[in-house]
Amino acid sequence: MREAGELARVTSRGEFRRWTKGDDHSPVSDADIAVNDLLHDKLTKLRPDAGWLSEETEDHPPGRTQDTAWIVDPIDGTRAFISGRDDWSISVALVEHGRPRLAALYAPVADEMFLALRGGGATLNGAPMCIDSLASLDGARLAGPKRYLDRLVTLKPDIQPQPKVHSLALRLTRVAQGVLEVAFASPGSHDWDLAAADLLVHEAGGLLTDLSGQPLNYNRAHIVHGALVAAGPARHAALLGLVRDRPREFA
Repeated sequence: MREAGELARVTSRGEFRRWTKGDDHSPVSDADIAVNDLLHDKLTKLRPDAGWLSEETEDHPPGRTQDTAWIVDPIDGTRAFISGRDDWSISVALVEHGRPRLAALYAPVADEMFLALRGGGATLNGAPMCIDSLASLDGARLAGPKRYLDRLVTLKPDIQPQPKVHSLALRLTRVAQGVLEVAFASPGSHDWDLAAADLLVHEAGGLLTDLSGQPLNYNRAHIVHGALVAAGPARHAALLGLVRDRPREFA
């Protein structure tokens, strides 16, 4: 992960190409491809039996029919990376039977290494992370799509909307870290945006689910997800209570 982070940072210091891809014209750069290639080389040697699903590798579903697969976002938050911001990350998860077993998320600019093992807890630079058990949303720090935050402010005026975190994986992981109490994702996120952060949040004692309260499954035929929320269990329940009565407002 550190080698991948250094490769991305070195690439950002020089001239590098950037372009758009797909129907949504999402950005991609030389660094995305270089980091993807590095991670593919390293990770497939660690687990050659595992499938591979990455934002920067053409998806080949027959090639990831195994119960175990690497799910990778070489640079999550490419727009932030290209613009010289610090809120981008590298996200890796090893998924077994649809759920993450191992997770690593690295924010190179801040040198923040988040690690989690299923049943083994979550750490930031070696220090354990633990989400508080409070239920109140008063004063809670929330990040996510502006339309969600604006609506929640009308329902709970005491919440504290926070600036956008461009890396979705990092935004969700800030809940595990305790920098945020709640993080939202709008519909359209992919497995590679979520799998590592999912395990980090859960191993820190929190929940990441869709707005009906269902956990996520990965490495399935359909890899795009709906609206999501991450929080400690008590706040998570309080938020679901708010949004369930307003499905159109949080779609």
